[in-house]
Amino acid sequence: MTRMVTSLSALILSIILLVSGNAFLMTLLGIRLSIEAVSPDIIGWILVCYSIGFVLGTLYVHRIIGRVGHIRAFAVLAAIAAVTSLLYPMAISEIFWAALRVVSGFSVAGVLVVIESWFSSRATNANRGSLFAVYQIVFYLSAAGGQLIVNIGDPANFMPFSIAAILLTLALVPLAMTRMDAPVIEQVQRISIFTLARESFTGVAGALVCGIMIGGFYALGPVYATLVGLDVARTSTFMASAIVAAMILAWPLGRLCDRFDRRRVMFWVAIFAASAAGGVGIQGAANPWVLTLLVGLFTGLSATLYPIAVAITNDRMESSRIVAASATLLLSYGVGSVIGPVAMAELINLLGPKGLFFGNAGFLLALAVITSYRISHTEDVAVADQEHFVPAMPEASPVLAELDPRNTEFHESPEVEEMHGDQRQAG
Repeated sequence: MTRMVTSLSALILSIILLVSGNAFLMTLLGIRLSIEAVSPDIIGWILVCYSIGFVLGTLYVHRIIGRVGHIRAFAVLAAIAAVTSLLYPMAISEIFWAALRVVSGFSVAGVLVVIESWFSSRATNANRGSLFAVYQIVFYLSAAGGQLIVNIGDPANFMPFSIAAILLTLALVPLAMTRMDAPVIEQVQRISIFTLARESFTGVAGALVCGIMIGGFYALGPVYATLVGLDVARTSTFMASAIVAAMILAWPLGRLCDRFDRRRVMFWVAIFAASAAGGVGIQGAANPWVLTLLVGLFTGLSATLYPIAVAITNDRMESSRIVAASATLLLSYGVGSVIGPVAMAELINLLGPKGLFFGNAGFLLALAVITSYRISHTEDVAVADQEHFVPAMPEASPVLAELDPRNTEFHESPEVEEMHGDQRQAG
């Protein structure tokens, strides 16, 4: 494991810098818009543009990479992401910021496609499960770390935006200096959402609701924290703890998914997450520690809806269709991440800060009702026939699905096969 991580140190360092810089910027923007007294519904429309750009990036960035190559595409897209972070404080305009969020989302999606392609190209059948886990741990810890640097500098001035630009620019350096051959990106085949819904309606619904929850919280969590009176330092801790909770709860819920019917697990996860969200809506920030605990439970449970949805869907798929199904579930999650910020922002406008969590509770209860109906009206997959649960990340490109250990159609890249052949001959 140590040898594998060392060989990928350039990729891992680029991920740390990119994800921490991007996560830092997302929270910073929510705080800055609140300071500028922009109404929550407008904030929702501005910040949802990132999700729109990200979805477009995962769909179309392959064309850019095909024309100019991986290194150039990575350099251009990372540079654009860095430049956009410097442009925000130059003009406080809703339309201008919305346009920048689309560009930023597209650029970050493109950079992640390149990085994840390199990860996939270095994988073997023996280590791809470990690589899958390493990527997710690095991603979540980097996102949490990015939240903790939000309190460096005053969000009302230029310096924090400069820090974000520095992190995004430095992400260029490790990969630009690497001597690894560029990977080959194969166009991921997709199944239409409607076709997949006919085969696994619960899976598609779970991915959609997860997108609504996580997209809405990442966009409007900092706005909520500002409205209930948390200072910048507490806001950064508030957001970081939510991300760490998502990583921590993945393992125990995965164990439950391997022992019980997964749709029943999804039902109870939705119920408990709705209860936590309702608790936040009722008690607010009266006790910051209780607030952090309840928000951690809400986000941690909500984030596991996506990997559970993937597991439910994969149980009903041939192995050859797993990657295509994963790409469609990511699209469903992306649609949810567009709905979430807009819907929750409107509820904040109507009900005040508590509207964010009461709205989330409503969507989660709707998912619980849908799941309960599907359990009672459709046939279960026997627990013995379920595939082993693998935590999956919605904040990734379809390329990463190639590393999923459940994908028996995985093929090592020619470069890795040749390297292993040389090692066997030397042995």
